[in-house]
Amino acid sequence: MKDNLNILVVGSGGREFAVARALKKSPHVAKVYVAPGNSGLASIGVEAVDIPEDDFKGLKDFAIAHQVAWTFVGPEDALVAGIVDYFQAFGLKIFGPNARAAQLEGSKDYALKFMEKYDVPHPRYESYEDADSAIAALSDFGLPVVLKEDGLAGGKGVVIAEDESTAKETLRWMFDNGQKRVVLEEFLTGPEYSVFAVMQNGEYRLLPVAQDHKRAYDGDKGPNTGGMGSYSPVPQLTAEQRAAIIDELVKPAAKGLEKGGYNYHGVLYLGLMMTEKGPKMIEYNVRLGDPETEVVLPRLATDFAELIDANVNDEEMPEVKENDLAILGVILAAKGYPKNPVKGQALGTLPAEDGIAIDYANVKGPLTDLKGNGGRILMVRAEAASLDAAQKHVYDYLAKLDEPECFYRRDIGARATGKTY
Repeated sequence: MKDNLNILVVGSGGREFAVARALKKSPHVAKVYVAPGNSGLASIGVEAVDIPEDDFKGLKDFAIAHQVAWTFVGPEDALVAGIVDYFQAFGLKIFGPNARAAQLEGSKDYALKFMEKYDVPHPRYESYEDADSAIAALSDFGLPVVLKEDGLAGGKGVVIAEDESTAKETLRWMFDNGQKRVVLEEFLTGPEYSVFAVMQNGEYRLLPVAQDHKRAYDGDKGPNTGGMGSYSPVPQLTAEQRAAIIDELVKPAAKGLEKGGYNYHGVLYLGLMMTEKGPKMIEYNVRLGDPETEVVLPRLATDFAELIDANVNDEEMPEVKENDLAILGVILAAKGYPKNPVKGQALGTLPAEDGIAIDYANVKGPLTDLKGNGGRILMVRAEAASLDAAQKHVYDYLAKLDEPECFYRRDIGARATGKTY
């Protein structure tokens, strides 16, 4: 791997903040730019570039002008829209799947058909293109039933309907609001885990496993969100279960990507459920997850820049090694999130504290006068020798903050520690 590399990260949230932090640590990297980024990046000495993630020409021109060695794409929207194809047409190196492969996240129906074709265990499902047909099929699935919008929905397009009236109302709402296809799935039970594989066509390297918390409120109540917190490692996942995940989910997906001619270079996220009958795929994402990235990357003993550089250059990827740290992060979200988030909260300068890191996401203004800009504002993250210690440190820190127009869950990590705050 060469030295003094300039790297461009596309995106603006906490995931891109964490990616930039990890890349900046590498001795091979000279400069990290994040476009459009957020003003919190100044806290780690990374430059935000005012170019929207959907301005492919602007991003391409910046990469050329600043001699960017390769570009790392964070958000799914840009990947589904074809940013990788666009950059490659100009001979630029970029990390992420092309538009065809990105349909594994861009369409739930497409992803389930891929699982079916390549023998990846998944829930029973059917897809429908009008509300009446979907409603007529409800009796075939029983209750609860999982209803999924087919396209991108920012982690919020899934509804678990507990009763028939909610299912019917939700289906009509989805189609009335522009959905062209909705997927009905059988409801599965069991713990969910987040597995990230850095794919290089048929080869892969697994990042540390994490578990996130999707529902807005304590006890997994309330609407689905992009994620309210996460932690790694996941001690309740046994070695036998991990082996089953690799054999039954990861390897078939890698073979499918190779056999299908996807030329996949990027992250494949496997959102899975460990059922009584073994692991089953719930969904694919074609990028790192948020908030899992913030707790996964600090657990790498391997140089993250070396891993990505080898991937984009079609060289043998280094083995991924994990350190002994336990990482737990809690999202500070705007009051009213995810439906009607409040904006403009005065955050000020958050106090520095050993063992605590802040990953900024939806913020604006100078570091001395940061304000919330809606949605998930930032993550407070702790590193410790154990999850119990990391969890306690995060919540002790959050208890000191006076943010009445924000909220956070008090049970992140409770599935591993048994403790809430």
